[in-house]
Amino acid sequence: MTGGFRFNVTRTDGQARTGVIATARGEIRTPAFMPVGTAATVKAMHPEAVKALGADIVLANTYHLMLRPGAERVAELGGLHRFMNWPWPILTDSGGFQVMSLAKLRKLDEDGVTFQSHIDGARHRLTPERAMEIQALLGSDIQMQFDECVRLPCEEDEARRAMLLSLRWAERSRAAFTPAPGRALFGIVQGGASPALRIESATALTGMDFHGYALGGLAVGEPQEIMLAMIETALPLLPAGKPRYLMGVGAPDDLLESVRRGIDMFDCVMPTRAGRHGLAYTRRGRLNLRNARHAGDPAPVDPLSASAAARTYSRAYLHHLVKSGEILGMMLLTEINLAYYEDLMEAARRAIAAGDYADFCARTKEDWALGEGEGQPKPS
Repeated sequence: MTGGFRFNVTRTDGQARTGVIATARGEIRTPAFMPVGTAATVKAMHPEAVKALGADIVLANTYHLMLRPGAERVAELGGLHRFMNWPWPILTDSGGFQVMSLAKLRKLDEDGVTFQSHIDGARHRLTPERAMEIQALLGSDIQMQFDECVRLPCEEDEARRAMLLSLRWAERSRAAFTPAPGRALFGIVQGGASPALRIESATALTGMDFHGYALGGLAVGEPQEIMLAMIETALPLLPAGKPRYLMGVGAPDDLLESVRRGIDMFDCVMPTRAGRHGLAYTRRGRLNLRNARHAGDPAPVDPLSASAAARTYSRAYLHHLVKSGEILGMMLLTEINLAYYEDLMEAARRAIAAGDYADFCARTKEDWALGEGEGQPKPS
């Protein structure tokens, strides 16, 4: 595999660990939360503002960029980093999640998947080779193998079929990967909620020698205890010296508990989507700014937040913006939420370095339980 991509674990505290991933476009401090920029934009945020909140890397999506504006066009315009004015690291999802989420619009076979575009109905073909070609055209720093993700719960026979297909696609993705200095390819552990299938997948992928490893097919309908059990099953089989990425997760409690078990990287639409729907994540739990009780509240969302929006705008004003459907409300709440997530990861890094991670988690959860708002949502 390509040189130039490095991961250094600097401190551990139990299974939790903090470190640095080095890429050609900068370092990624771990544990890291990646804001989701599916269509080459973190919704409602300027790229510079995302960086200022503490994000070292963002995620973009192969499937969506394939449809619009097209990978070839992005390449002609200088690559994804220049196109979206984000000169720092980018990870691209391969489109495997869309294999599940767009099941009514696709046909799957051994070679790949034929999608009917949700935009204009046109048909598009995505195979492991094409997924790697698109990611190379985009120029992303961390690229993901093409895989099949299944929704949970599902029958073990179905999970096994998808896991074995994902392994065959992993081999093809690895063969089609375009090496470049500092560029990486991650394999994806699948297997549904079956420990035996997760073990089989992790063992096979480790033998393929990827730059890093992801756990896919979680936070797709299963309770938190199942997700954590799959992490505990798979992670001991993955190389300790390579990054471990939990895809599509999640709620703040999911992040804390996954870091406790050794996960290094996360992405999720939750903070940005919640912001667009009037919800704010804070040290005291989650606030629903739609609630009438905020209409006359002059207090800020969180006077100790790193986000200026959380410190300076009143809950009454944010309530007004949300109820009025004003774009500014979505922008401010998205900033507040991303700031909270990035602050949570920074605090986790400091706690691990200090050997204080268990106490940090306990203190954080005690603060959530104080519940100035609606309290922390129950883990999925």
